[in-house]
Amino acid sequence: MVDFLAENNHCGQAVLRIVSRGNAIIAELLRLSEFVPYVFKLKDKADQQKYGEIIFDFSYFKGPEISEGRLETKPELQDLDEEFRENNIEILTRFYLAFESVHKYIVDLNRYLEDLNEGIYIQQTLETVLLNEDGKQLLCEALYLYGVMLLVIDQKIEGEVRERMLVSYYRYSGARSSADSNMDDICKLLRSTGYSSQPGSKRPPNYPESYFSRVPISDTFISMVIGRLRSDDIYNQVSAYPLPEHRSTALATQAAILYVILYFHPTTLHTHQAKMREIVDKYFPDNWVISIYMGITVNLMEAWEPYKAAKTALNYTLDLPNIKEQASRYSHLMERLHPQVQQFLKQGFLREEFVLDNIPKLLNCLRDCNVTIRWLMLHTADSAYDVNNKRLRQVKDQVLTDSKYNSKVLFQLLLDTAQFEFVLKEMFKLMLSEKQNKWENYKKEGSERMTELADVFSGVKPLTRVEKNENLQAWFREISKQIQSLNYEDSTAAGRKTVQLIQALEEVQEFHQLESNLQVCQFLADTRRFLHQMIRTINIKEEFLITMQIVGDLSYAWQLIDSFTFIMQESIRANPSMVTKLRSTFLKLASALDLPLLRINQANSPDLLSVSQYYSGELVSYVRKVLQIIPESMFTSLAKIIKLQTHDIVEVPTRLDKDKLRDYAQLGARYEVARLTHAISIFTEGILMMKTTLVGIIKIQDWQSMYQSTHIPIPKFPPVDESVTFIGRLCREILRITDPKVTCYIDQMNTWYDVRTHQEVTNNRLFSEIQESLGTFGLNGLDRLLCFMIVKELQNFLRLYQRLILRDRAAQETLRALQKVVTPVKGIIANSAKIYSSAVAKTQKIWTVYLDAIMKVGQMQILRRQIANELNYSCKFDSKHLAGALENFNEALLADIEAHYLDPSLPCPKEDNSLLYEITAYLEAAGMHNPLNKIYITTKQLSFFPVVNFLFLIAQLPKLQYNKNLGMTCRKPADAVDWPPLVLGMLTLLKQFHSRYTEQFLALIGQFIRSSMEQSTRWSSRTCLITFLMSSGPSCESPVGLKARRHLRGARLAFHSSGISLGSSRAVK
Repeated sequence: MVDFLAENNHCGQAVLRIVSRGNAIIAELLRLSEFVPYVFKLKDKADQQKYGEIIFDFSYFKGPEISEGRLETKPELQDLDEEFRENNIEILTRFYLAFESVHKYIVDLNRYLEDLNEGIYIQQTLETVLLNEDGKQLLCEALYLYGVMLLVIDQKIEGEVRERMLVSYYRYSGARSSADSNMDDICKLLRSTGYSSQPGSKRPPNYPESYFSRVPISDTFISMVIGRLRSDDIYNQVSAYPLPEHRSTALATQAAILYVILYFHPTTLHTHQAKMREIVDKYFPDNWVISIYMGITVNLMEAWEPYKAAKTALNYTLDLPNIKEQASRYSHLMERLHPQVQQFLKQGFLREEFVLDNIPKLLNCLRDCNVTIRWLMLHTADSAYDVNNKRLRQVKDQVLTDSKYNSKVLFQLLLDTAQFEFVLKEMFKLMLSEKQNKWENYKKEGSERMTELADVFSGVKPLTRVEKNENLQAWFREISKQIQSLNYEDSTAAGRKTVQLIQALEEVQEFHQLESNLQVCQFLADTRRFLHQMIRTINIKEEFLITMQIVGDLSYAWQLIDSFTFIMQESIRANPSMVTKLRSTFLKLASALDLPLLRINQANSPDLLSVSQYYSGELVSYVRKVLQIIPESMFTSLAKIIKLQTHDIVEVPTRLDKDKLRDYAQLGARYEVARLTHAISIFTEGILMMKTTLVGIIKIQDWQSMYQSTHIPIPKFPPVDESVTFIGRLCREILRITDPKVTCYIDQMNTWYDVRTHQEVTNNRLFSEIQESLGTFGLNGLDRLLCFMIVKELQNFLRLYQRLILRDRAAQETLRALQKVVTPVKGIIANSAKIYSSAVAKTQKIWTVYLDAIMKVGQMQILRRQIANELNYSCKFDSKHLAGALENFNEALLADIEAHYLDPSLPCPKEDNSLLYEITAYLEAAGMHNPLNKIYITTKQLSFFPVVNFLFLIAQLPKLQYNKNLGMTCRKPADAVDWPPLVLGMLTLLKQFHSRYTEQFLALIGQFIRSSMEQSTRWSSRTCLITFLMSSGPSCESPVGLKARRHLRGARLAFHSSGISLGSSRAVK
């Protein structure tokens, strides 16, 4: 019959791929559970107020139009929603794909079961698969892993958070417009169950069976799987644990599978008392805390409380005398095993001969140690007992009391057991590698000894007092040939024959009275010893390593081990040599990776690397968390040494009296220096040993900085402003030194100058230095932060506009009157200077805050342009091929989009296509974008917007003057108006609105220029006439002269108020 897992067995390969994918999905869920965006929890009032209107749970689906309509009425919410989408769409997509894979997993499993029932796989049915050893393992694992997925999701990602994430993904992605999306099925499967992992939370009714039943699974399949688990040892683990008291540990993996699968058939838990009694007697006679997957623990007292049959069956295990008996038994085992293991670990005790002669004894000791450690770690774990449950507290207290539990003693036993295992494994690996060579050498030595004895009895080699004996000569030659004929490949036959040869040598010595000759006896004894060594060597088998691997499983402590971290660190601090034993413990913990990786490896799945990296990375992080105490202890010791050598130890003079020699010896201080130096050397030795330790698939290299550890965060310095990170502080410092109120930016020189002293403040070289210091990613991060700050300023501007303009009746009346006067904009306004100056004066209080907002945006746009230039330059210089590819791809993409709008039949990227978003990120990182063309916020129509901006601009003109070399500059330092930020801020602001606003704004400026020129020309002509009249006779006091003077003074005042000097070159322009 074809092997079930053979590559040509489609039935076996199909279910193997499903199980392999299940392990990979769980690893992805565990990985993602550490990156749930905090904002989706809505725990803080600030988050609720800010995001409460854009983050929805499943109530959104009752009326999506209402929720979306509410967003459309508030532009600031739309901007926040778009910003939120941009920040979270990537992680939301990752979560959605993980959730989707869970649903796809159970769909594929159901389809596989249907194919089995329909006979798709020739000669294979559900019954035949469950009769096969690999088949029943895989089918049990397939259902079990689905249950673990659901439990992991509910424990690690709360129901409300799941709903909010799914709704956000639905809104932000193309899921709602995709016809083939299975979003509905995923939402039904993963909607909130009401379960909370917080301590003291009540368990929802019918949980988790109602959760497990959301996707129907064949009852026949579930019943048959439970039947196999009840009756069979599906993993053949009992052979590794021959003692009856170890039976529950041998079946622990199978017990975890059965525990999960029983929730798919809750009737058994509720009413089948006989079955539950059988299950408890087989799997849980002496334990009630189990690990279901990679250290996720469950207390059956609490888990089976709602189920009558299960609770009744478990009562025998939870009987107080039974608890006391089990706890006391493991207490006695601790007292017996600890000295025994320490004896084995003494230097020189575990010799090769001793190990080969005592393999059963050593394995039994290992079994007892691991079973004891497992029971005590699980049944004393704080996470296994709810502090709010009185009965659970009582059971835990009784266990702690009767077992005489001491965490330090248990940890010491774990360390010693791990070291014992490590030493034994290394010895067995070495013996296995040398097994054949040693066996051949022993055979050669034994054969040569027999040949020499044959020569002795032949009389050719005279030996003292040995007479010639042809019979013995022939017999010893035959024995030599028999030894030489032993075949290593046929170990069984060779072993039997070797035993017969040993017996023959004992008999020949006895019956032929050879004891009298000591030399012959020595030859015979040596030969027997070599034959004994051959038997020992041939019995070294890989099965011993496999048994040790099974017995030494520590996957149940994947999470519990963290409770021993403090003890580990204190032990290292007190005894530096502890580092060497910790290495063995970490390697023992690394064996837990075999559980999730076995099936992935068998299936040759590409997920092997990512899953291995996740679990190995988790373990490496924990190792670093523990070992960060080493550099701390080393430098503490070094500080003590420095203090002793600097302050305490006095330098010995070149000449001194012998009476004072004792005083200068300072033996105590020098001993302390020697002790501290030795401790540092031990630390160094431990670190060098860890340097080459392979943890999973990650090799721990040179000592890594503590700041790389997620468990030991980078220290946070006291804030000097509102910044949280270094990039934030850097950005705000740049904004401070380039503040438009105190600096003037000269565009032609890309330089900022101090307004008062005219000294250079900084220039574009600043961004080159940032690029050299922080790299492209740092500079790009600075640009991205500025982008978000512009968004924030523009949002503040909209609120400011609402408050200053749209809620101020006086301002609206002034603007309405002005709008009426300037209509139509193609005309010329009579007496324009008076009209404009009047409108500016009435709205004067608005412009100060308006100017600040505009110039902040303009200032940040200047910085973004400088950053873009630097990024673009460095990209073209350092990565010319990337720059060329991006530039060509961008142009081609824009050409396609433009062609599509000219001819809609041509292709164009759809809304749900991420191409445009992805290429934008690359272009911005390469500096191939124009910040001035970017739409930062979405806006609605604003009343009087072009008129307000026009008034604002002409209100600032009197503060500026034109310089033919520098352009527009500030007239007086006290006015604090910088032209480039003003113009770029205004341009950015107008870009956020419909283009007709910009057209109206420019039309108003054109009207202003035309009207001013018209009035200037008219008054220039009148000035010439007045000059002529004054020079031709009428006195200034005449009515004509007085009238002319009044007109002239009024004209000057009017134009001065609008920033134009009558008769100046600027007015002529």
